[in-house]
Amino acid sequence: MKNIEKWLLQILALLISPLLISSTPLPSSLPSIVLNQRQHCDLEMIMDGSFAPIESFLNKQDYECVLENMRLKNGKLWPIPVVLDISQKQLEKIQMGSQVALKDQEGFILALLEVEEMWEPNKAYEAEKIYGTCDPSHPGVNHLFNQTGNVYISGRLTKLQAPIHFDFVDLRNSPSELKQQFEKKGIEKIVAFQTRNPMYRAQFEMTLRAIEQSGAHLLIHPAIGMTQPGDIDYFTRVKCYKKMLKHYPEGSTTLSLLPLAMRMAGPREALWHAIIRKNYGCTHFIIGCDHANPIDSTGKSFYTPYAAQELVTKYADELEINILPFKEFVYSPSEKCQLPIDEIDFERAFMTYSEAEIRQLLNEGAEIPEWYSFPEVSEELRKKYPPRSKQGFTLFFTGLSGSGKSTLAKGLEAKLAEVQDRPITMLDGDIIRNHLSSELGFSKEHRSLNVRRVGYVASEITKNGGIAICPMIAPYEIDRNYNRDLIKVHGNFVEIYVSTSFDVCASRDTKGLYNLAKEGKIKGFTGLDDPYEIPQRAEVVIDTTKFSIAEGVELILNYLQEIGHINK
Repeated sequence: MKNIEKWLLQILALLISPLLISSTPLPSSLPSIVLNQRQHCDLEMIMDGSFAPIESFLNKQDYECVLENMRLKNGKLWPIPVVLDISQKQLEKIQMGSQVALKDQEGFILALLEVEEMWEPNKAYEAEKIYGTCDPSHPGVNHLFNQTGNVYISGRLTKLQAPIHFDFVDLRNSPSELKQQFEKKGIEKIVAFQTRNPMYRAQFEMTLRAIEQSGAHLLIHPAIGMTQPGDIDYFTRVKCYKKMLKHYPEGSTTLSLLPLAMRMAGPREALWHAIIRKNYGCTHFIIGCDHANPIDSTGKSFYTPYAAQELVTKYADELEINILPFKEFVYSPSEKCQLPIDEIDFERAFMTYSEAEIRQLLNEGAEIPEWYSFPEVSEELRKKYPPRSKQGFTLFFTGLSGSGKSTLAKGLEAKLAEVQDRPITMLDGDIIRNHLSSELGFSKEHRSLNVRRVGYVASEITKNGGIAICPMIAPYEIDRNYNRDLIKVHGNFVEIYVSTSFDVCASRDTKGLYNLAKEGKIKGFTGLDDPYEIPQRAEVVIDTTKFSIAEGVELILNYLQEIGHINK
């Protein structure tokens, strides 16, 4: 009943919020910012007290202090910059001293920001200080360089309404709500477990030990905002967590969701997570192996396995929260249980999987062994990850105009219709230009927007088990990678680089565009006076001067067979 009441109150807030906002004296031409996913998560956590002591997006002095010494200008510990970034285009509509409406994706105003500062950050310096690297394969660095605006703004924040959520309402608790729940139950000691992945037997055993060592109630507190591209979606994860709860001693464990947008900043991130859990009333915090530790393009972790433990332990007294560091848990066949790796006799074998290896097993339709995962958790994951022969995927063709992309794509579409049953959608660049992006020109900004629109449509097709075929020039690596990250959440992304040379494409000139460009009648022509960036991550490369269309189609089909998307 309480959950229904909470949900009804949120609905009521949604309905009456326009009335509340209209009663507030706002300028008639109030500029607005539609928040992206990270900004939306950050604003929610500022407003509900999760990010205490900060009460707004950081100003320049606080930002610089955080970069330099992991503290705010008042000396309080805070390791991650929480800033409001905007683009140069957005900046044109915003003035110092003016109010800006902060809106969600549906256009509802959540808060007002009175702009007091604007500055352009040194992103390379920020990356080095926060992430310890400028390597774009780091997801935090990639977001900073490629998705974060070039101007930061700050000022006094006025809260108008909390974000409205319709999913898992009973599991969404602010710090004050969660504290009240524990107080009513007489729970004084709480140990928090942070996760962005499903929980398996190793994490289960680790959290059981944490309960025993601390004598505390366990709070499973997963991040459900932005995590790392390719991570399992939070809807699936929450269903898995619910299945795990029955394995804990009765009354020992609470599940609550945290709308956190992770940065994957390793040691600094762990310190940040500890501060957040202190705000939720937790007395203990678990830090295991590789906390918020992404891997680079070679498969190597950016941070050492226990770097997060080492940093957070230094600040344990100041944090006023007890840190429980744990070694990696692995399976011992001789003991037939999960144990910390330092308790394993190295003369005996032990077994484990990385999260990437588990996703590979799921994609291949292979079984997850029971020593690693509870069967009901594996069953829930299997619902999200059917065998690859039944999954949706995107085939993204890229190459110069006249390279043969569309012809290859059409040939492949016909062959795929012969050999498998999933619905196929052709998102040809010219057709998209006529229907989805008719208002766009051919500036760099508009080209990027067009490619990303196609990526969004392809992601929806992929999510729903279909095949999206996208033949586009897509000249910029940043946009292709954006689409890759967007689509990989839902299924596979196969990039096909049609590498036919500029001279061959110009000699074909099937649409007469090369002649027009050489005559100066078309400006910014890709390959002539605007660059085409060679794909660095293409799964298939085809030069149509070396392969016929039929042979090219066969190469792609063979690749799809090899990775299990179509049956051999």
